[in-house]
Amino acid sequence: MPRRHPNGDPRASWVYRFAAWVAFTVMRLQRWRVDIQGAEHLPRHGGVVIAANHTSFWDFFTSGWLPYRSWRRPVRILAKASLFSTPVFGWFMRRAEHIPVDRGAGRDALTSAIAALESGELVLVLPEQTISPSLELLPFKPGAARMAAAAGVPLVPTVSWGSHRFHTRGRKPRWSWRLPVTVRYGEPLHPGPDDDPEQVTQELRRRIAALLDEVQRSYPDGTPAGAWWVPARLGGGAPGAEESDVFLRALAERWKHPNPEAPAHASGPGSVEGTVGEVEEVLPGSTAAPADDEDETREVAS
Repeated sequence: MPRRHPNGDPRASWVYRFAAWVAFTVMRLQRWRVDIQGAEHLPRHGGVVIAANHTSFWDFFTSGWLPYRSWRRPVRILAKASLFSTPVFGWFMRRAEHIPVDRGAGRDALTSAIAALESGELVLVLPEQTISPSLELLPFKPGAARMAAAAGVPLVPTVSWGSHRFHTRGRKPRWSWRLPVTVRYGEPLHPGPDDDPEQVTQELRRRIAALLDEVQRSYPDGTPAGAWWVPARLGGGAPGAEESDVFLRALAERWKHPNPEAPAHASGPGSVEGTVGEVEEVLPGSTAAPADDEDETREVAS
C-alpha cells in the first residue's frame, strides 16, 4: 500500500524517486526542451488513465514529466511479467510498484490496475502495445477504455513527440543536445459502464491522432524532408504503411509462437509491449479469452 501525501494522493517509493531522478537527470544533462501543453486536462488529484502514443523508449518518462515533477505524483505502468523477473531491471520494477501482466493470467493485473485507479493512482497505458515503426498510430486495443470505465475515472488522451530521436526501436541512444520534446494532454473522456469500449477506443484514437498531427506540424525542429524521425505522411524517411504492416504481422507471429528459451529482457525503460491485449481479455464486457493465441494475434495484425 503506497504512502500518501497530506492531500491523500499516493506518494512514490524511494526506488521510483531514484529511477525518476536518473531519467530526468539524463534529460536535464542534454538540456531537453520539454514543452508541456494542455496541463489543465490532466486532473491533479484522483485516479486517471493516461493513454499515450508510443514512439520511444522514453515515453513513460515524458508522459509522466508533468505529474511527477510538478505534483510529485508517480505514474504506474502495465508491463510484461517477464520484465519483473530480470535481475536488476525487474527489482526496480517491483519496488517502484508497477503492475505486472502475466500472459494467460491477466485478471490479477486488471484487479491491481483498477484498485490503483480507485485509490487515486495515475496509470499509464500505451494502447498500441509496441513502438510504431512508422511513427503513425498503430491499431488500439480497448483495455484503457474498459479500465477507466470499470474504475470510474477519466481517460486522458496524451501525445509525446521528440524523444524518439534520442532512443527508439532499432536505434541506439544518441546524445541529443537541446532536444525539443512536446507532451500534449487532450480533453479527457469519461467512459461509463454502459458505454461500448470499442466506440470509446475509436474516439480515443481519433483524438490522439488529431493531437499527434498538430504536435508534429508545430514541432520546433519542423519536419525535414527525408529525416528518419519524421513520418512519411509529412515527407519524412520513416517506414511507410506497407513496412509497418509487415512489422505488425511479424510481431503477431512472434507473440503467437514465442521462443521459450529466449531470456527475458527489457527492450527499454518505458516499453510495455504486449500487455494491453492480455489484460483486456478479462476486463468487464470483454469476450472470453480464446483457447489459444490465434484470435488475439490475428486481431493484433489486422
